[in-house]
Amino acid sequence: MTRIHDMNGFAKTIAIGALVASTVSCGDVVRSGKSPSFLVVDLLQGQRGGGTDSAGVPLLSDVLTIKTSPAPCTTEIPCPTIFNDVGQVALRLVPKDVGSATAPSTNNDVTISRYRVVYKRADGRNTPGVDVPHPWDGAVTGTVPVGGTLTLGFELVRHSAKQEAPLAGLVSSPTIITTITEVTFYGQDRVGNDISATGTIQIDFGNFGDF
Repeated sequence: MTRIHDMNGFAKTIAIGALVASTVSCGDVVRSGKSPSFLVVDLLQGQRGGGTDSAGVPLLSDVLTIKTSPAPCTTEIPCPTIFNDVGQVALRLVPKDVGSATAPSTNNDVTISRYRVVYKRADGRNTPGVDVPHPWDGAVTGTVPVGGTLTLGFELVRHSAKQEAPLAGLVSSPTIITTITEVTFYGQDRVGNDISATGTIQIDFGNFGDF
């Protein structure tokens, strides 16, 4: 009888432990998603630095641009120049409970404060500083209103990335590095709930023809 009692106690302990673990896990999910809205990336584009191209996809990121104007740059004495590349994103909010009778308020507006850029290659060779540029975090601020949209400009490829491996090696090489780049935007609604959304854009890095 004692042995049966001990086994029942052990089973109860296991059950309680599992319940606690389940509760903690569910709590983490709830805490990470308290915002009543989803943040949606409607459009993500890139624009080549130093040129006249409009924003679009894919982004042809030139690792070195030879400028022949304005002065003091000339055809005889050109200026090798590194430009950063910029991105443009369109964001909007979608309510999680589309059937709710309660209309959203300005408390549900979301202010974006930062973003993270991660470069990945389709062939799986993703060592930062060897195969792809290092991931990095940037700051950008804008508010997505309830029922509206927000378009933000931001830096997509930094100057420094083009001075480091592997992009620096493309200056004297015909190789093109193609990446599927993830950009994640982070923000909070007016009551402090965290919210984020990720978009992707193709970026082709190389020493392309100059304008």
